[in-house]
Amino acid sequence: MNIVLIGYGKMGHEIERIAQERGHRIVCAIDIDNTELFDTEDFRTADLAIEFTSPSTALQNYRRCFAAGLPVVSGTTGWLKHMDEIRQACDQGQTFFYASNFSLGVNLFFALNKMLAEKMNAFPQYEVRMKEVHHSQKLDSPSGTAVSLAEDILKNLDRKNTWVNYESKKAGELSIVSEREGSVPGYHEVCYESEVDSLKIIHDAKSRAGFALGAVLAAEYTLGKKGFLGMHDLLGF
Repeated sequence: MNIVLIGYGKMGHEIERIAQERGHRIVCAIDIDNTELFDTEDFRTADLAIEFTSPSTALQNYRRCFAAGLPVVSGTTGWLKHMDEIRQACDQGQTFFYASNFSLGVNLFFALNKMLAEKMNAFPQYEVRMKEVHHSQKLDSPSGTAVSLAEDILKNLDRKNTWVNYESKKAGELSIVSEREGSVPGYHEVCYESEVDSLKIIHDAKSRAGFALGAVLAAEYTLGKKGFLGMHDLLGF
């Protein structure tokens, strides 16, 4: 498969390494300082784009790929208020695979989080809160993964109706405490606490390799398909 990388930071380099190990070809790597590559023949030879950039540039990147009829696999977070535009483009024939997190472990964590919230709905003596930690270069807060976790809690825990990105004592608010430090790849914690005990589920990423492999697997799954896709499609959840 011929792949365009959009975003060539640490994550882009890790995706490049794994994609090449799996026999794929990177036809060009586009970053903030060489966006003219969108207009090159190399870009036009691609079968698919893998995009990990920033909330401020992601939507324009998707539009440029769609204009060329190029499927997109994206892990950029912080832009989701524009999701309706992407879904509409998919209804009109484009292909887009989105995940707030491509790690297999995180997606198993999503399933566990949803199941735990369903069970905890019957036990109001447990207060729930969240924490997430990422490297200091991460721009969005809370992380897209934390938002996905929080949304699943809200859907399944009647006593919470909104999430907030600070420590809150209000009954209906789910607190997400975000920290940015060093080079942490990603740490997410969901804690249920009562007067007598605490129950925590944690995902602690050791490196970017799991995210990068998931993105390449998503690209392999996406090639030849149409519409809006996600990890639930890839993993069969």
